[in-house]
Amino acid sequence: MGLVAVSWTKNLRKRLPPTRFLHDLKDSQSDQILISPPLASLDLPDIWSPSSCRSVPAIHKSFNEQTAVVLDGKLISMEIRSKIAAKVRQMKKCLGKVPGLAVISVGERRDSQTYVRNKILACEEVGFKSLVTELPTYCAETDVQNAIRKFNKDPSIHGILVQLPLPQHLDEEKVLDNVCLEKDVDGFHPLNMGNLSMRGREPHFTPCTPKGCIELLMRSGVKIMGKKAVVIGRSNIVGLPTSLLLQRHHATVTVIHAFTENPEQITSDADIVVSAAGVPNLVRGNWIKPGATVIDVGTTPVEDPGSQDGYRLAGDVCFEEAITVASVITPVPGGVGPMTVAMLLCNTLDSAKRMLSFG
Repeated sequence: MGLVAVSWTKNLRKRLPPTRFLHDLKDSQSDQILISPPLASLDLPDIWSPSSCRSVPAIHKSFNEQTAVVLDGKLISMEIRSKIAAKVRQMKKCLGKVPGLAVISVGERRDSQTYVRNKILACEEVGFKSLVTELPTYCAETDVQNAIRKFNKDPSIHGILVQLPLPQHLDEEKVLDNVCLEKDVDGFHPLNMGNLSMRGREPHFTPCTPKGCIELLMRSGVKIMGKKAVVIGRSNIVGLPTSLLLQRHHATVTVIHAFTENPEQITSDADIVVSAAGVPNLVRGNWIKPGATVIDVGTTPVEDPGSQDGYRLAGDVCFEEAITVASVITPVPGGVGPMTVAMLLCNTLDSAKRMLSFG
């Protein structure tokens, strides 16, 4: 994962003079309920601090003075969870059964442990059954595969989630291929991704973070059809499926990646910007078209001794600059993260309804 961020910075460094690079890249998937893995990490000199965008001269002076509407992902997700909980109570009353989610966690990453803990708490909140299998960092690939196969066969489990990223010695693609298609609530199975990419076909499940992004846009009244959208990042987890979903909603989509020429210029022409690069403060205020909608998916752990977990999450977008330019923006944390968990619950409920033939 770290190679993604290094690739971004190396390629941007080639195109930007040293002083510009310092200003544009000074530092490097729920308030407690957040998205799966950090998208990338970035090893940068100490001169670059996570708060660097605040010390840059106020570039918003060149734009119309305004303050964007900040989308409250926590509030919207609470509304969704309330409806899910009601459906679960109905299912339990009629069938005596509830949706079941199994989580497989490998290693001792603090951020992954936090994500898993909060997903389990979310399950308890809506009345789901939840099971967790924890494996040591240096376990064999077959250990992970066996855990998945066990849950594949368990009729009380309707969704299986492998917490990413996995340790480097494990092949994520091979591991995820073992998840039963009907229980792939993360939406990462090749058949789910393939169906998402084809017109006229529907995947069993849509990946949770991209689905959460679209849900935020639609519930906030942001028009997608006919709009120019830019997705920064092309990972299989967020960037690629987000671009496919935006196309399904008839946006004209451009994907920016580490080798894109003039990313700032391309982004500044977009009506909707979704950033999922995993490079904190990559997107500055002058990257954004006045009045654009900005969805920040970036959640890179940044060391913070003052935090309860020893780190805090930094987004891709320099929030202090962007809020004076955009019309709508998501915060980090509290924007896309809570929506991702809500979509995971939605996918698991849908899976249980299909398997149990519950309307």
